[in-house]
Amino acid sequence: MNRLGYFGEFGGQFVPETLMPALEELESAYNKYKNDDEFTKEYNYYLKDYVGRANPLYYAQQLTKYLKGAKVYLKREDLNHTGSHKINNALGQALLAKRMGKKEL
Repeated sequence: MNRLGYFGEFGGQFVPETLMPALEELESAYNKYKNDDEFTKEYNYYLKDYVGRANPLYYAQQLTKYLKGAKVYLKREDLNHTGSHKINNALGQALLAKRMGKKEL
């Protein structure tokens, strides 16, 4: 438990005590790197050159016509390297683990 109690400002975490050391290490690393320019630069590099960002917006002409007024644009997450948005999170986790010196995820 810390100054925010068990559940923290945003609901916190409640996990088995045996997992707490690993989660505290992860939290510490996240806080260390979340504003690190080099980490962000590397993350953005992989988003662009591996994932395929920035994704184009697609003007959904027929859907716009059907809705009679609002212009509808779709962000093409399906064009990502893995075909979905999940790569964004996995990439960040992998880079954080790399910075932590972890060999396995």
